[in-house]
Amino acid sequence: MPSDYRLAPHVAARLLGTGLVLLGLLVAVATALIVLFTWSIWLLAVVVIGGGLALLVAGSWLSTKAWVVRLTDDGYQVRLVRGAGVRRARWADVGEVVTDTVAGSPCLIMRLRDGGATTVPVEVLAGDREEFVREVGTHLIGR
Repeated sequence: MPSDYRLAPHVAARLLGTGLVLLGLLVAVATALIVLFTWSIWLLAVVVIGGGLALLVAGSWLSTKAWVVRLTDDGYQVRLVRGAGVRRARWADVGEVVTDTVAGSPCLIMRLRDGGATTVPVEVLAGDREEFVREVGTHLIGR
């Protein structure tokens, strides 16, 4: 059975805040275009309501369904992390696991036998960081 590690709430809030700023810029541009071309004000209502609904859907997905790391009996998969390196590998391909600080953030680094590596900043994970590291270690011992 896979173990999913979700996005930390503060990271999800930051992403939604960025989305809110982008929606504000979109509304400003739409307003300028409506005034410039004398389009119907209803277009602005569509932009605002559509953008608001998109933010609600994104917020719901980030808080309930979005996962950052998935650990299975066969291997792992990482998503939603920029600069993670190798995003998917089998446990048999992992040579060593170390913890380190990268760019000021504590990270778990899984170095692969072929020279690649996966870097997971543990601050983006919801839940207990130590539990995540222990579970990765358990999978490596069991391979």
